Order: sequence, then C-alpha cells, then structure tokens
Amino acid sequence: MFIVENGLGAKDKIEADGSIKDDYRIAYLNDHLVQVHEAIADGVNVLGYTAWGPIDIISASTSEMSKRYGFIYVDRDDHGEGTLQRSRKKSFAWYQQVIASRGEALVRGGKNDQ
Repeated sequence: MFIVENGLGAKDKIEADGSIKDDYRIAYLNDHLVQVHEAIADGVNVLGYTAWGPIDIISASTSEMSKRYGFIYVDRDDHGEGTLQRSRKKSFAWYQQVIASRGEALVRGGKNDQ
C-alpha cells in the first residue's frame, strides 16, 4: 500500500509575528501517521506515505487560496494577488522532525499538543 495525498485544508491565520501556528494540521497528520505506524506493526505492507501538499496550492475544486493545505504558506489570495513569498508554518518544522526521527517524534495515545 502507498498512501498519497493525505492532508487537511484549513484557513490558516497569520500571527502578528508572521508565524502560522497550524496545530490542527499537526494533530491531524500526527494521528494519521500513528495509524500508519500501527498498520505496519500489524503486518500491513506500507510502501510509502505522502502528505498533501507540501506547499499551499490553488484548490482544484473551488479555485481558492484561502483554504490552505501545505507546510509552506504562499502569500497569494483568492484573487491572485500577493507577493508569492513563502513562509514555513509550524507544521513544517514538526514534519521535518517526524521524518528525521523516523516517526519517533509522533505523539501516541493521547491528544497531540504540539
């Protein structure tokens, strides 16, 4: 099995300091990756996993940018306006840590409070 395009679209809020604290995305992905880990432990042949998507993109179904999916924020609005500057969200560092730790950074058995 190869799990592809697993992710959460949400209207991310830019904080006063310019950061984006997308804890809801971290919790969603954490819980799904814990289940992938459990499936592997149960003998499921999981060949790979990809998140949807690494960078904010235009929604294929609605053509909007206000609902965001990525670990990287793109400064662009629903009207095509913006600088296109990219900013790493909190989930970027979290996902990087999950990958580097080969899943040891996942929170298991309780609420993810990243």
